[in-house]
Parts: sequence; structure tokens; C-alpha cells
Amino acid sequence: MKINLNRFRVTAPGKFKLSAHPANYTARMKSKEDAKADLEANVKSMAEMQDMMYAHDKWGLLILFQAMDAAGKDGAIKHVMSGVNPQGTQVFSFKVPSAEELDHDYLWRYTKALPERGRIGIFNRSYYEEVLVVKVHNLLEAEKLPDPVLKDDIWKNRYAQIRNFEKYLNDNGIKVLKFFLNVSKDEQKRRFLERIDNPAKNWKFSSSDLKERGYWDQYQKAYEEAIANTSTKYAPWHIIPADKKWFARLVISEIITEKLKELKVHYPVISDEHRQNLAGYKEALMAEE
Repeated sequence: MKINLNRFRVTAPGKFKLSAHPANYTARMKSKEDAKADLEANVKSMAEMQDMMYAHDKWGLLILFQAMDAAGKDGAIKHVMSGVNPQGTQVFSFKVPSAEELDHDYLWRYTKALPERGRIGIFNRSYYEEVLVVKVHNLLEAEKLPDPVLKDDIWKNRYAQIRNFEKYLNDNGIKVLKFFLNVSKDEQKRRFLERIDNPAKNWKFSSSDLKERGYWDQYQKAYEEAIANTSTKYAPWHIIPADKKWFARLVISEIITEKLKELKVHYPVISDEHRQNLAGYKEALMAEE
């Protein structure tokens, strides 16, 4: 089934409301089985194009996942990227910044983790935390910023800095794909209860999850403001309905496949001289006893 990917894409700064993007949308698909064949085809296609991308060694691809807790970021990364070669892929999960990281600018630790040309880099949470959790919990003081910086409109400045950073990456051959997994509050509650009831998933739940859920409305507002201010043509946000994990994974795979096709990656074209040399190498190998 062909999915209209434009309905998930936000390509320009402006007014944005999460309420306009239902978390339970499935494009008339009824079950996981409806998406299975397409997801498998996309995973295979991504694996093939990633191999060519690695050999081509011109483009890099940075994929960002942002979401509320239990929205399915880990599962999406695991299932959508299951076919790619680990040699050409790297995943970073960003936690609370260390003392060393707090002694640098807020983009420092993310810049260090950017993918090289030929690779796909995945950020499980990203520099957007600097305008999300930092904003919701007023953590600016911990970042040891000088007073003149704090007195400015720091959030407006950070949105502009992020847009400029992503423009810089785009202009240097590092394409940016941004996914917000939009899970509903009811579905998050159901998944939290499942983690508590299932011994195999107990480790996934802690008191901090419940505490953060108490800030649901503040986070929703922070996400709306971040998406409204940092959606661009060169680095659009994709609002992924995440109440049905199987549908979220399908859409994500469709968007990544679409982007890889746009890059027109290919294996290096060898010269006539090298081709002739290969024929000679083959003869030498065939002549061995």
C-alpha cells in the first residue's frame, strides 16, 4: 500500500500543533500483517543502499529520534535498521551530560558523534533535549552559562543555532532526518503498566518515568515549540503516529528509504585501466595450482 509521506512531514517554521497529528493513525491499515511485506522490502532496500553509500563515501546520513518515554524509539531503531551492516552504522544514546560535557557548548558532545561520510548515524535523543528537557525542568543553571547569554532570548537563539547547525551539516553532505514518535498519553500509560506487569520488562520502568509523565503537558508544549521553530526544507521534522508500533516502523522505513534513493548512491566506477588489471589478477589466481 502506498503511503502519503507528506502528511507526516513538517518542512517550514510556523504554527504547529500536535493535536493535528493523531497518534493512532494507520492509513487504513488494520494490523501488523498489512505492513509486514512492505517493512521487509524496505529493510532489504536500505541494506543494499547503505552498502552502496559506504562504498560511495560521499554522503552521510544523520537520523534523530525524539519522543516521550515508551514511544518506541529503541524498538524502531532495532527493527527498522535490522538489515544494515553495523560497519556502516553507528548509534548513540545521549543521557544526562557529564561534567566534561557541561564545560563545553551544548552542541559539543553531539558534534563529536556525527557520522562520517558513507555512514548512517542514529541519535537516540539528540541536541533537541537542549530545548526540551532543559526547558521543561529549567536546567540552564547547570550549564554554567554567562549572564549575558541567559539574559538574551535563549530559546529563540537556540532554535536559530540548531537551524544553522543543520544547514551547515546539509551543506557539507550530511543529510538530517528527524523523527518525533508521537505516542498518546493513554498508550504511554498502557505501555508503562505492561512494563510493571511483565517481569522481563521491569527493568525498563523506574520512578523517573512516572515523574516525567507528570510533566506531560509541558513536554507537549516544548515539542510543539521546537518543531514549529526548527522545521526546514533541508531538515524537516517527521511526526510519526506511534500508538501502533508496527505502523510507526513502516513509516520510518519508508522515509529513510526515500531519502537514500534521493542521494543516488552507487558503487564507485572503476577505470578501464583498473578493469584490465582485474583481468590480469584473475588470470594469475586461476593459474595457481
